[in-house]
Amino acid sequence: MERLQRIMIAHGMLVVFSGVLAGFMLMSRLVGGWEVWPGHIVNFSVFGSTEGWVRAHTGCVANGLLVLAAAFALPKFNVTPGRMKFMVYGYIYAAWSFVWFYWVGNAAANHGLTFGDSPLGEASLIGVIAAAPGVPSLILSPVLLLMTAMAVWPKKA
Repeated sequence: MERLQRIMIAHGMLVVFSGVLAGFMLMSRLVGGWEVWPGHIVNFSVFGSTEGWVRAHTGCVANGLLVLAAAFALPKFNVTPGRMKFMVYGYIYAAWSFVWFYWVGNAAANHGLTFGDSPLGEASLIGVIAAAPGVPSLILSPVLLLMTAMAVWPKKA
């Protein structure tokens, strides 16, 4: 169990790190580049929208913290070793699929929220590439959360 916990902690921290990087992208989008000296900005453009980078920043941090919370709760899971592995790797997969969605979807006109055209914008290959890995996570995430709740729910004596 300790090995699985370490794996989750490492991935959780890396997912949070991806949120920190998204924060730098947000800052760059807001000011049009990086300030290298007070009042001196090296101008460059960043793909995506300000709103998309806000979502990437907060979403990645939140998902990473969820993986960390699950990692620290792992010793309390009352499940078989096989189910524990499924839960650990499920949390990791879901977190990284959402990181991918936030980052790549920010480059798509429809934000990668649909495979076809939507009120947000037209469909594109980049939108499909952003959305596809996250689709299983739309089912996996609530299943994992319910499995975790059941895994730690006190049993009647």
